[in-house]
Amino acid sequence: MNKQELVKAMAEKMPEGTTLKTVDAALSAFLESVTTALANNEDVVLTGFGSFKVSRREARVGRNPRTGESMTIPAANVPGFKAGKKLKDAVNNK
Repeated sequence: MNKQELVKAMAEKMPEGTTLKTVDAALSAFLESVTTALANNEDVVLTGFGSFKVSRREARVGRNPRTGESMTIPAANVPGFKAGKKLKDAVNNK
């Protein structure tokens, strides 16, 4: 499902008269808010659905698969998502 399909699916669940433009704006605001929170190293918890958080991945030595040469992979902050119980149950048909 891409963003356009998600917007259409969300619009079908919204009260009658809600436009696709309004739903798209709401989804964009949600995504921007989550992105901003994660960029500020804040966790975003949606009870039952899941939580977004940033983890620190330390620098490490890797190997170039083409040449076999060792190289340093720099440290990075990595966004992550952990599914909540309701989402896990829905995916597993419980």
